[in-house]
Amino acid sequence: MYKEILRSIENVEIYPIISLLIFVLFFVGVFIWVVFTPQDHIKHMENLPLDENDSNPRLS
Repeated sequence: MYKEILRSIENVEIYPIISLLIFVLFFVGVFIWVVFTPQDHIKHMENLPLDENDSNPRLS
C-alpha cells in the first residue's frame, strides 16, 4: 500500500537526498561554530552556573 502511494508521487527520490543534506549541513554548521567560538566566551559560559553574583533580579 505505502509503496504504491510513494510511487505515485512525482520526483519522490529527491526528498531523502534533501533531508540527508539538511542533516549533514546542520551538524557541519554546529561543528564549525564550536571550533571557531572564542575561548573567552566558552570560559564565561562554563562559569555561569558557579557565579555567586547573580545578575538575574527575578530570582532574588
